[in-house]
Amino acid sequence: MKSKPHFLFSIIFFSLVSHQVANTTTLQTYIVQLHSQGMASSLFTTKLNWHISFLEQSISSDDDEEQEQHPSSRLVYSYNSALEGFAARLSESELEKLQKLPSVVAIRPDQRLQLQTTYSHKFLGLSPIRENAWYNKARFGIGTIIGVLDTGVWPESPSFNDYGMPQVPKKWKGVCQQGENFNTSSCNRKLIGARFFIRGHKVASSSTSASVPESVMEYVSPRDSHGHGSHTTSTAGGASVAMANVLGNGAGVARGIAPYSHVAAYKVCWYNGCYSSDILAAMDAAISDGVDVLSLSLGGFPIPLFADSIAIGSFRAMEHGITVVCAAGNNGPIESSVANEAPWVATIGASTMDRKFPAVVQMGNGQTLYGESLYPGNRISGSQKKLEIVYVNEEQGSRFCLKGSLPKAQVSGKMVVCDRGVNGRSEKGQAVLEAGGLAMILTNTELNLEEDSVDVHVLPATLVGFDESIVLKTYINSTRRPMGRIKFGGTIIGKSEAPGVAQFSGRGPSFSNPSILKPDVIAPGVNIIAAWPQNLGPSGLPEDSRRVNFTVMSGTSMACPHVSGIAALIRSAHPKWSPAAVKSAIMTTADVTDHSGKPIMDWDKPAGVFAVGAGHVNPVKALDPGLVYDTKPDEYVTHLCTLGYTTSEVFSVTHKNVSCHQILMMNKGFSLNYPSISVIFKHGMRSKMIKRRVTNVGSPNSIYSLEIEAPQGVKVIVKPKRLRFRHKNQVLNYKVWFISRKRGDKDSVSYAQGHLTWVNNAHRVRSPISVTWKKQNDHNE
Repeated sequence: MKSKPHFLFSIIFFSLVSHQVANTTTLQTYIVQLHSQGMASSLFTTKLNWHISFLEQSISSDDDEEQEQHPSSRLVYSYNSALEGFAARLSESELEKLQKLPSVVAIRPDQRLQLQTTYSHKFLGLSPIRENAWYNKARFGIGTIIGVLDTGVWPESPSFNDYGMPQVPKKWKGVCQQGENFNTSSCNRKLIGARFFIRGHKVASSSTSASVPESVMEYVSPRDSHGHGSHTTSTAGGASVAMANVLGNGAGVARGIAPYSHVAAYKVCWYNGCYSSDILAAMDAAISDGVDVLSLSLGGFPIPLFADSIAIGSFRAMEHGITVVCAAGNNGPIESSVANEAPWVATIGASTMDRKFPAVVQMGNGQTLYGESLYPGNRISGSQKKLEIVYVNEEQGSRFCLKGSLPKAQVSGKMVVCDRGVNGRSEKGQAVLEAGGLAMILTNTELNLEEDSVDVHVLPATLVGFDESIVLKTYINSTRRPMGRIKFGGTIIGKSEAPGVAQFSGRGPSFSNPSILKPDVIAPGVNIIAAWPQNLGPSGLPEDSRRVNFTVMSGTSMACPHVSGIAALIRSAHPKWSPAAVKSAIMTTADVTDHSGKPIMDWDKPAGVFAVGAGHVNPVKALDPGLVYDTKPDEYVTHLCTLGYTTSEVFSVTHKNVSCHQILMMNKGFSLNYPSISVIFKHGMRSKMIKRRVTNVGSPNSIYSLEIEAPQGVKVIVKPKRLRFRHKNQVLNYKVWFISRKRGDKDSVSYAQGHLTWVNNAHRVRSPISVTWKKQNDHNE
């Protein structure tokens, strides 16, 4: 969700903060990456002892400010699968010593990530008529295990009931870790495992500035005290729950995308954020535990892959056959804001649905403003009473309705206008309530435009778009005593064009890797109703005494688990498919039109490839894609070499000691076998050739014909123009030449887009094309 303000997570997606964690003793947590061959040449029999030996060589009794008995007490984590190395608390002088030791490849400071953040399965085309046959083919996700890295899980939620669930797969090696208000009986055949990772968080939170407020409950266990993890886990693989609703709104059956998949919770996020040392430890455990899909509704701003802990850990997961799905981030619509750019992960943007919760404002001058809210106005007497409207703009804090900023004399008994920004949306309503206000109109700014993420407010309230906010404020300034009331309209389905791109969804082109088009796809991420813990009210505020089993959230955090569930269904139907094949199936079958057959919109214009990637997920088609673009792990290594990565940088990501010079000499003209196509023309370059290969996962004796829409300003030649497959799993290659008919602009980057589609009587295998012309005077590329 984009706001749950009572904790530090002000936005649902976890965004990377360039935060170097330091405590009062000047010790800082670092992640130390080692060369795997170092242990083979050592005398140590266990990795743990080998890792401790580095601390023994770096830490002396004179350096140890804490006078600890042994340097091993500085060890935070010893990694086995996700990374070759360990995490430890070090001083600057110890860091310098450690950097000089043999086998040390890279050392990175621990990084903090923060949360940015029912009906959706039907919206995705799984209607009662169609879904039985589809789900039977997908086996309802039976046999697959979805691991979710988040804030934990509320095991008593009806979404994690194991009625009718099959037995736990024999491959599962995980545990149900005991902790505060959580024991082994908290797990069952649905929630088969739960762990928590807190060491990195504890080190970072030892300073006074990072302490947890007394009003915030934090369980030192896998139990979810924030709600985000329960919400995402139930979205991916929650059980069916009849009559689910949020205080009467959005009523229906709540069900995860893969309802018979097993789920495992890995709690890595706490009040003060999510630390990369904890995230790597969780990925390390998940790989060993035997998950099939990893769902990470967390990430950050774009950074090079060799410095990205999620990219590094997910590479190892991919090598173990695990499909990794990540959120694209909530920093849209800014260009190149997409996060989690690694080509071996599925990067998911957010889309809207055609479900609305109208709550219109009827102003005293007869005008009506459209707004939305999940406040149960139809149940609260007096919620539609006409009130005086007030907009306190005397100080910056008052405009945003910050806690304690509203003068009671001005707002008591009135309807208060609050601008979005700075603090959370629900928190503004609490501030109005504490100042004596009776209702709130939340107004979007130029940054939010017409975005309609709703909340379950603590008082009668509605959210209006930017255009409506201008009309509202004009009315307030035009009369001595502006009046109005909110009229709540319940839940309306099917009255709006959808899907569309969520305003906040992270956009391409990829900042660190523009040769790969990101995001990969978009999925429902606005106003998603899913499981919620019983220790919190539906607004997420500590002052909210209401209790519900479900609430609403928005963000690419919500989009990500939808695709994680789809990946689990595909893995259940096709257990031998690689992670690349699973992602290809999702991408090449994605929709580029909304449910009315019109182009998917990005607010007021047709959505481009940097907003939607390959398009909007279509799970019904993804199960039978016809062809897939498969990719072997070693091909990603070659791809990193084409990006200009050094040998040590490639090793940091892949744990493979290679010579990029030799690899590039042996793979001239290499292009990663990716389901989308990104072409970059630099410095007068006029043509470029890319290669692709497709595997027939459909019927034997299939013939595919070419359908192409060339990007404007580019001539496209494809050879061959027909693919004839004799048998299933046969692999065929094709080449594409892109010939530029224009030169790059002198002072700006320019773009064009198109698509290449292989078609037969049963399938359309579509690849989006992005073409970029770099600036003519840009010689730094």
